Amino acid sequence: MASGLRRVWGMTSLFTVLLSKRFAGRQSASRWDSGQSLIETAFTIPFLLLIALNAINFGYFFFTAINLAAAPRDAVEYSVQGFQTPGQLTLPAAGPACSSDPTRSSVSTLTYDDVTGVLSNSSGSTACPNIALVRVCTSSGTSGTSGGGASQATNCTQFGTAPPGAPSLGATAPADPEAPNFLLNQVDIVYQVKPLIPGRFFGITLLPTFTFHRQVSMRQLN
Repeated sequence: MASGLRRVWGMTSLFTVLLSKRFAGRQSASRWDSGQSLIETAFTIPFLLLIALNAINFGYFFFTAINLAAAPRDAVEYSVQGFQTPGQLTLPAAGPACSSDPTRSSVSTLTYDDVTGVLSNSSGSTACPNIALVRVCTSSGTSGTSGGGASQATNCTQFGTAPPGAPSLGATAPADPEAPNFLLNQVDIVYQVKPLIPGRFFGITLLPTFTFHRQVSMRQLN
């Protein structure tokens, strides 16, 4: 009987040793998995943040581009059609712009009003020409035309300061193919778009600053 008890005790001890080794192996594997997950997270977080930050910048660029594309289109249409009524037959002038325009009826003022809520004013001034460069080419007001016959073209007036990288804009618009019966009105807007989140992140450069130029032309019966 004693020998039988010794055999049972020996088997119990062996089972206990095997069970303890198994649990020790599981704990070691668990610690290894935790370390591996930490390393994977450390490598993944920078890329996820980079995607998120650039998504914000891309959204801002897209929103800005839509407004910059629409503003000169509305402005050049306004320069051709104006606010003509039976009692007011004159077309709007190119300027003055914004705070210098008491009636706020010029083409340049309309252009700035369309983008004031979108573009930042780096100077902190309320004078909207500080927002972007706007060029208006029209024959109405004091602008007038240059040349004659098939070379007749509208004169252009610029408002604001050209940002870095802005293209060179001429003093007159191109002549219309059917000049002098038609004149070509143009409105340009040039703005330097800066990302909302600039600089570098984890050594990776985010989206750069670039200059946006939009030009819209429309024919006017002379």
